[in-house]
Amino acid sequence: MKRILPLILLIIGLSIHYESKAQFRMQSEPKDIKLADIRWRDMCILPDPGTKTYYMVGPGGRGVGCYTSKDLRNWYGPTRIYNAPQDVWGEMPIVSIWAPEMHNYKGKYYLFLTFDTRNKLCEQWFNWERNGRVTRGSQIFVGDSPTGPFASFRNHSTLPVDMMTLDGTLWVEDGTPYIVFCHEWVQITNGSICYMQLKDDLSETVGEPIKLFHASEASWSNTGKQYGNNVTDGCYLYKGKTGKLYMLWTSGGKGGYTQGIAISESGKLAGPWTQQDKPLYNQNGGHGMVFKSFDGKIMMILHSPNDRESRPRIFEMEDTGNTLVVVKELTE
Repeated sequence: MKRILPLILLIIGLSIHYESKAQFRMQSEPKDIKLADIRWRDMCILPDPGTKTYYMVGPGGRGVGCYTSKDLRNWYGPTRIYNAPQDVWGEMPIVSIWAPEMHNYKGKYYLFLTFDTRNKLCEQWFNWERNGRVTRGSQIFVGDSPTGPFASFRNHSTLPVDMMTLDGTLWVEDGTPYIVFCHEWVQITNGSICYMQLKDDLSETVGEPIKLFHASEASWSNTGKQYGNNVTDGCYLYKGKTGKLYMLWTSGGKGGYTQGIAISESGKLAGPWTQQDKPLYNQNGGHGMVFKSFDGKIMMILHSPNDRESRPRIFEMEDTGNTLVVVKELTE
């Protein structure tokens, strides 16, 4: 970008720019590599108990890349586990895939992907970013293995096609699956996090979207001075030991890209949700997710710093009963 933009616009621009860099890195041959030497962003780790293998998936242009590990420190990859065909959304060309997540649900493996296009939405609103309001949405794919192949259920986003959605994640409550996602700030100015019920095979949604909260409800979330906008990014859920439901999500903060946490005291997805005043991570990093290691520890992965040296960073976490806190970073 050649003009001075507010911090939050810069963050969004960097996100798109470095997705394209991931595509270049995906062209390299798979090899053994240390975690500290991987340059990637918006990753997700799925521990697969059957093989005692950690699968780390992330964006690779119009595809999804994967690294595998037995110990979270030493990895092998990248391999490509999904390539979007030209007609994945019919005649609408896909530019890139953002922030893949992989989930194991009822014996199947599901990829939650965000597709970005340059197809302009029919909205007579001011274009808040360089690409304007475009068709952008989260879609679910299914496979029998963590390395695919993965098939789509339809040729458009799983979420409503008139919403600019991103970073969909899976949550199962009382046996019912839901997709929790971000409603893009570009469309609504004050980004929000919403959810929708899914059919049991995750093939499509049921009912209407339900809003949980707006980004501006968090005291640490910066509001862009030029457009009055707040970002919601990378939501992920974890049920705590006392029954509270924690949601990791990211916005712009004083230190740049910032990871926060929202808490549902009821332990239910419907909330009500309160925003923790102190960010979980405020060192220009975020888009985190939580998983359990094979030895039972709570772990979090996020990317930091949010620039050309962005890399996956893994932290051991503690559930205090009231919130999640960082214990230490995983190092060599």
